[in-house]
Amino acid sequence: MLAAALGAALTFGAPAALAGTAPVAPSGASAPAPRAAAPASQSATWAAGTRAYLVITAPGDSSAVRSAVTANGGTVFSNFDGIGVIVAHSASASFASTMRGVSGVQQVGATRTSDVPADAYNPALPANPAQSTTPAGEPVRADMSQIKADQAWAVTTGSSSVKVGILDTGVDDQHQDLAPNFNAADSVSCAYGKPDTRAGAWRDVDTHGTHVAGTIAAAKNGKGVVGVAPSVKISAVRVAEPGNSFFFAENTICGFVWAGDHGFKVTNNSYYTDPWQFNCPDNIDQAAIIEGVKRAQEYAEGKGSLQVAAAGNENYDLAHKTTDSASPNDSTPVTRTITNACLDIPTELPGVVTVAANGTGTTKASFSNFGAGVIDVAAPGSDVYSTLPGGKYGTKSGTSMATPHVVGVAALLASANPGITPAQLRDKLATQANDIACPSDGRCTGTTANNSFFGEGQVDALKAVGGSTPPAGKYFENTADFAINDNATVESPITVSGVTGNAPATLKVGVDIKHTYIGDLKVDLVAPDGSVYTLSNRTGGSTDNIVQTFTVNASSEVANGVWKLRVNDNANSDTGKIDAWNLTF
Repeated sequence: MLAAALGAALTFGAPAALAGTAPVAPSGASAPAPRAAAPASQSATWAAGTRAYLVITAPGDSSAVRSAVTANGGTVFSNFDGIGVIVAHSASASFASTMRGVSGVQQVGATRTSDVPADAYNPALPANPAQSTTPAGEPVRADMSQIKADQAWAVTTGSSSVKVGILDTGVDDQHQDLAPNFNAADSVSCAYGKPDTRAGAWRDVDTHGTHVAGTIAAAKNGKGVVGVAPSVKISAVRVAEPGNSFFFAENTICGFVWAGDHGFKVTNNSYYTDPWQFNCPDNIDQAAIIEGVKRAQEYAEGKGSLQVAAAGNENYDLAHKTTDSASPNDSTPVTRTITNACLDIPTELPGVVTVAANGTGTTKASFSNFGAGVIDVAAPGSDVYSTLPGGKYGTKSGTSMATPHVVGVAALLASANPGITPAQLRDKLATQANDIACPSDGRCTGTTANNSFFGEGQVDALKAVGGSTPPAGKYFENTADFAINDNATVESPITVSGVTGNAPATLKVGVDIKHTYIGDLKVDLVAPDGSVYTLSNRTGGSTDNIVQTFTVNASSEVANGVWKLRVNDNANSDTGKIDAWNLTF
């Protein structure tokens, strides 16, 4: 679920669908507002009061029901005969009740409590942002080393024949780190529930989808960041509507059908289906939403596609539902009593892999939803650094950020196992995960092997591709805080002893620096003989914090002695501290 911009605030003040899945704001930072959408082009066919409905029929020829839609004051906006779903629009208050009496109609449900935008009839293309450039260098980030993706790359970086679909706010296909792996031929906009194949219709109307894309498959090209599976192909399926980033049911249905028809081996779904955080089967509208999205997911899976989805960011027990106070989020939310029969979709649909977020290491991220029998696996979701539109980079947190780590591992599994089925892929995701025991938290129930916080455990990219973890080297750490003042230099020492000979060519330097505007900082590793190895030299701009692992060729240095992490602040206003750092020989 989305996690860096809590989603757009609607006219009514409710969070958008990127909520619950919406990124949570990084510590100490406010959530950035999404970019404004291009102005809507009003069509002569649009009328105030127009609402969208799912008309559910038996799969197959729906021509008779489509004729009934027209005869009863509606229009057919799109139809998916393969799953028996028609997306109809009508401004008539009696449309749904009338259509429920039509022969061949199984269910009818409104998909929103707000009007269909005029933009639906003549959608404006998203902006194509100018691209920034970034200095060379792509150090291994903490989230990647945490799931051993950096070690997996020595085995495989993934196959270009594996296609991954990113169902989200869109993707900036021109980004320097995404362009090498972007598959425009299979990209589309499904906003409003109908495929829009115009070039660029898939582009990002927020920042969220581009961030997700980088975590999955940013290219290993010597710049920026590297994705978990940096050689697989990614396609954008924009299911978010511009201006508010809503993911209505018809958009998701269109996206899943597209995924099945275009051979996506796995899809990333870091959202919930608006406007209901939980869809309840005893509500006639929500029952149709559940059925329509469920059929679309089953269609995609039947075509060989596995769906992976975010668990959400409300710190909510999905196995013990009691209330929903966030719905409907496209008008005025009300607090209602719910039960476990009410589903967060798509994440709680059968066959979908549900992902919880880890914080530092193997902890539960404070915001992550949980639930026995609901969570399948976990992955890093806090302060994840990835791509942003316009060639930029930034940090987001949320189960939205955890999910693409799992999707990347699934893509590596598919690369290593050609012909693997979605069911087999689900099983392998479970077996490769590393068990995490419950912390001392009464909400965590189950066993070390499978519990309500972490499911089967944290994904392991190295195990996924059949590699093995190399023997652990000697590890040294300094957890003392060292203040970083304006225009000053500070050093944190580590004394190394008991290591024979020289340091390795792959000396791991783990750095945890808390500092606003890291572009102020030059960070060096100083060897015992005074040799200086630069780790970061005033890169990152206004981004907060440097939390990553660097690899240094220190093979010319005697291992034993006092090593130092040297941090030089080169500007006024922003200060911080060396929180901790470590060396692994």
